[in-house]
Amino acid sequence: MLERGLEPDFSAAAVEQLRGLGRGALESGPQLRDLRALLWCSIDNDDSRDLDQLSVAEPLSGGAVRVLVGIADVDAAVAPGSPIDAHARANTTSVYTAAQIFPMLPERLSTDLTSLGEDEERLGIVIEMTCAADGALVASDIYRALLRNRAKLAYDSVAAWLRGTGPMPARAAAVSGMEPQLRIQDRAAQLLKRVRHEQGALGLSTVEARAVYDGGVLADLRPDEDNRAKELIEYFMIAANAVVAQYLERRGCASLRRVLRQPQRWGRIVELARGLGEPLPAAPDARSLSGFLVRRQQAAPAQFPDLSLSIVKLLGAGEYVLKRPGQAAEGHFGLAVNDYTHATAPNRRFPDLITQRLLKAALAGRAAPYCEEELRSLAAHCTEQEGNAAKVERRVRKCAAAMLLEPRIGQQFDALVTGASDRGVWVRIRQPVAEGRLVKGFEGADVGDALRVQLTHTDIERGYIDFVRA
Repeated sequence: MLERGLEPDFSAAAVEQLRGLGRGALESGPQLRDLRALLWCSIDNDDSRDLDQLSVAEPLSGGAVRVLVGIADVDAAVAPGSPIDAHARANTTSVYTAAQIFPMLPERLSTDLTSLGEDEERLGIVIEMTCAADGALVASDIYRALLRNRAKLAYDSVAAWLRGTGPMPARAAAVSGMEPQLRIQDRAAQLLKRVRHEQGALGLSTVEARAVYDGGVLADLRPDEDNRAKELIEYFMIAANAVVAQYLERRGCASLRRVLRQPQRWGRIVELARGLGEPLPAAPDARSLSGFLVRRQQAAPAQFPDLSLSIVKLLGAGEYVLKRPGQAAEGHFGLAVNDYTHATAPNRRFPDLITQRLLKAALAGRAAPYCEEELRSLAAHCTEQEGNAAKVERRVRKCAAAMLLEPRIGQQFDALVTGASDRGVWVRIRQPVAEGRLVKGFEGADVGDALRVQLTHTDIERGYIDFVRA
């Protein structure tokens, strides 16, 4: 982390500030709605404690649904310019490694005082959206409110229940009315998903590595795959982030936008599609790519995560940019939206905390807390630190994988080429989920190629894993 310009530890001043923080009294006033009686719930990873958002939905006439997304009011506890804020501004993100989590905010905040924990009453920002029967968003509103999480739920158990392969999670079953509530939320999310894909959003399903421990010892890196409960949260958050971006634009406020530009390696994406018997246009086209992905997922679901990973690598990385009022928006190619920001994870990402402060100022009719030049500088800094955090996470994941693979030197694996440049060729295997360098037999290999490789060397300290083509 230090090599990458990230601070693993909080400063003495931040620790001292933390000591002085108490459980603040809840605010009241005409601008603050009391929504604690609603059937709010959180759905996150099993072990997540830094809960940023809650959701609740209400069926309306004609098949429409009103969806409310509640976001933790982190700004209420973290003053701009304070030592804790300075640490968050320096790192800009929580760093999630296989060995340890380095939170952007001290755990006493992110997992307690500013977390939307179960049965806790918290301040929040609510993004209210009305979804018509055809999935179109026909109305929206944003306001401050008091919230209470009625059920802390987990992705895997909710997904199993939704697809009929598992019981209703015990915590949900214990709350009267939560079963139909979750059904309504799921239906609304699927409506939003359908519209997003019709507009050209890319339905990608990648395999992420999840560290599995046995008695404190790393036992495996297993795939952490997408499911219907993750989709529920994903499409609510996409819609909420777009609503926030549009709200700030209507108010004439500068903002941080999350953009993904048109892919520079579109030609390679066309080659991959052609190899699977499908034509794509010569120029980048999100709708055509989206349709191709839908057809491939239906035709070869087992191979789809590998195809998704190849497309993700070829699309490139997203970034943060300043959006001035009235200026043309750059948009997000992967989500097929023109207006998009990050606002739904202020405990974990500094851009979301910046956006929350801009939003609260707009709601109160106050001057923005950041000038345009500061926002431009912060956009570049957040993009850089996001990349640095990803490199740290990848490095530690490689160290963990090298440790797991060390006893298996000489074995062969099925692999997928995930990177190809002048610096080398990289491949990924799936058991355990690990990425390494192809040091021999890499001639002509490109992203998306399937290879048979043999493990020849590991270096746990540096996270090196070397393969040769078998």
